[in-house]
Parts: sequence; structure tokens; C-alpha cells
Amino acid sequence: MNASERGVARRGPSNMDIEALRKGLSRREILDQVFVLVGLVVMLACLAVLAVLFIDLVKSGASRFGWDFFTSFASRHADRAGILAAWVGTTLIMLVTAVCAVPVGVAAAIYLEEYAPKNWFTAIIEINVTNLAGVPSIVYGLLALGLFVYQFDLGQSIAAAGLTLALLILPIVIVATREAIRAVPNTIREAAYGLGATRWEVTKDHVLPYSTGGILTGMILGLSRAIGETAPIITIGALSFIAFLPTSPISSEFPFISFKWLTDPFTAMPIQMFNWVSRPDPAFQANAAAAGAILLGMTLAMNGIAIWIRYRFRKKINW
Repeated sequence: MNASERGVARRGPSNMDIEALRKGLSRREILDQVFVLVGLVVMLACLAVLAVLFIDLVKSGASRFGWDFFTSFASRHADRAGILAAWVGTTLIMLVTAVCAVPVGVAAAIYLEEYAPKNWFTAIIEINVTNLAGVPSIVYGLLALGLFVYQFDLGQSIAAAGLTLALLILPIVIVATREAIRAVPNTIREAAYGLGATRWEVTKDHVLPYSTGGILTGMILGLSRAIGETAPIITIGALSFIAFLPTSPISSEFPFISFKWLTDPFTAMPIQMFNWVSRPDPAFQANAAAAGAILLGMTLAMNGIAIWIRYRFRKKINW
């Protein structure tokens, strides 16, 4: 390096370089603000569409909101028809779906991220799981018809419906859980290993608590999709008209819990809505609108509970 070059090195960047740097930073800040503004506009537009849809359903079905609508069975007469069997069936199906899909999905994601070796076999599994998340729901219905209804002899039952929807949302739960686990910094794992913790202790005490928010988000997405699915449960034989309830899960005899309801026939809210919409009588259209508003409310309530649980977990971690 000659004397002139050493002089430039001592003087540092020129004013032109500093000005170019400032312009570049200013341009990036503008792009960031534009991106935030576009995202905000899109989010508000989506919320506006949802609000308009919900308000329209409420207005169309306002005449049917009442206690009788919740406690009455389906009927040929629109003014007597209700959603008792439909919302009970939907609740029980969602219970079976959550109990089957969430533990299996979370366990599979933990294995793939924390335990499975990175080789061609796990790569094939990861590709298949990702592809299964985009398979049309009717395909799951055909699979369940051959596997659960005929092969396992579950028949047209709540158990078959719950297992079908569990298969449907299982890839969603796995993918979301893997992303949540992957977002946990490796420094947390390394610090725990440095203190002598085993792999399971690291996963149980550190990885899972910090990834709970993402796991619950995957549960919300999966169950929100499952509660409105119609094609799979129609395929396995859901009833469109039903005037009785499944067996009660609570028994008067020890152990005070009954599982007979798992083998009972069922209907669900989407099936009941489809049945009413297909009828020409405007009164049944009002019933379908009221049922749609209630189904949307059930979905929002389910999501709200999951968000509250996620908030409690995050607050506990921050504490």
C-alpha cells in the first residue's frame, strides 16, 4: 500500500459514500413501510369480508335465533326445525378429532425435528407429510370409507367421522408444530445440554414450552378446517335427517363414563346446512343462515379458547 492509499484508508469513507448509504437505507425504510401498509390493508380487507359475511348471516337468520332452535331436532316444517342433533354431533366429532390428531401430530413433529436422523428416509417422510396437507378432502373421505367403515367395521359412526377428520388435519398439525419447534433458538438447547440435561428433558422443559404458541396455532388452523368439512363425512355416511341424540358420554354407573356414543350414527352442522340450503322454501334458507352464523360462532369461540391458552403459556414463560 502506497502513501496515497494509506491516506485514503486513514480518512475513511468519503461524503459521497455516506450519502449513498443514507439513500439506500432510506429506500429500504420506505419499502418496509409500504410492505407494512399493504399487509395492514389486506388484513383489514379480510376482516371486513368476514364481518360482512357474519352480519349477513345474522340478519338472514335473525328470525330463527332462539332457545327452541338449539333444542329442537330437524323437521319437515321450517318453523319447528332445529340444530340440536347437528351441534351435538359436531361437538363430539371435534372431540374425537382433537384427541386423535393433536397428540399424534405433535409427537410426530417432535420426532422429526428432535430425534429423527437426517437421511433419505426422513426426507421422504417430510415430503409426503407436506404433500398430504394439500390433498383434497374428498380423497380422505374415500380412504376412510374403505379403511374405517369397511375394513375396521366402524360403520357410519362418530368414531369413523372423527378419525377421518383427524387424518385430514394431521399434516397441518405436523407442519405447524415442526415450524414452531424449528423457531426455538439452538442456543437454548445447547445451554441445556451443557448443564447435563438429556434430550427428552431439553425437549420437555425447554423446546415445547417455547413452541407452545406455534403448536396451538396449528391446532387452531386444523380444527377450524375440520369443523366446516362436509365432503369426507358425507362420503362415510353422515345422516342428513336425524331425530335423536347419540348416547350420553356420562353414565350413572361406575366408572361414570360411557363410550357407546362412538358407535352411534350422527349428523353435523355442515350437513344440516346443506340439507336446508337445497330446499326451495325461503324459511329453510333462514334456518341455514342461522345455522351458518352459529357454526361460525363456534369456530370463533374455539379459536378464542386456543388463543387464550396460548396467551397463558406465553405469559408463564415470560414470567
